[in-house]
Amino acid sequence: MTTIDTTQPVEMTPVMDETGTLLSTLDRIRRTFAWKCGGLTDEQLRQRLEPSKITLGWLLKHLAFCEDHYFTAVLAESGYPEVWAAYGPGEEGWDWRTEAEDTADGLMALWEGAVARSRRSVTDALSKDGMDTLATNAEWGVEANARRYIADMIEEYARHTGHADLIRESIDGLVGEDPRDAE
Repeated sequence: MTTIDTTQPVEMTPVMDETGTLLSTLDRIRRTFAWKCGGLTDEQLRQRLEPSKITLGWLLKHLAFCEDHYFTAVLAESGYPEVWAAYGPGEEGWDWRTEAEDTADGLMALWEGAVARSRRSVTDALSKDGMDTLATNAEWGVEANARRYIADMIEEYARHTGHADLIRESIDGLVGEDPRDAE
C-alpha cells in the first residue's frame, strides 16, 4: 500500500509574486496527484479505465521521469539520476510499459524521489537568475527559461491529474481536488 501525507494542502495566498505563484501551483497539483495515487495496492495502481491503457502506476512513473527530465537533467544540467538506468530510458514509451513489474511502494518512492530532486534543482536554478535562468533542452535544440520549464511541468501535471481523477474514481469512488473534498 502507498502512503502519502496529503493532510496539509498547499494553500495559495491571494497576492503572490510570479515565482511564488508558479511554485505554489506546481506543489498544489503535485499534492492533488499524490492524493489520487495514495493508499492503493499494487493491483489498484495497475487498474485502468477502458479503453485507455493508462494506469495510476504508469502516471507515477511518467511524471517522475518528467520531473527528472525538466528539472534535474535540463534545468539543473545534471543529467538523469542513476535510478533511471534500471528502467531503460531511450526506448520510446518505456515509461508507459514497465509498470507491471513495479510495486506501489516502489513507484511512489520513485515519484517522491524525483519530486525531491526537482525541488532542489529548481531552488538552485532560481538562485542564479530567478525565472530568467536559462537552460538548453536538447530535444528542442534551444534555450528556455526556468519559467517555461515550470509552466510545462504544471501543464503535464494538469493533464495527468485529470486522468488520475477519473481512474481513481473508477477504483474506489474517491473524487475532489484535495482530502477536504472527500470528507
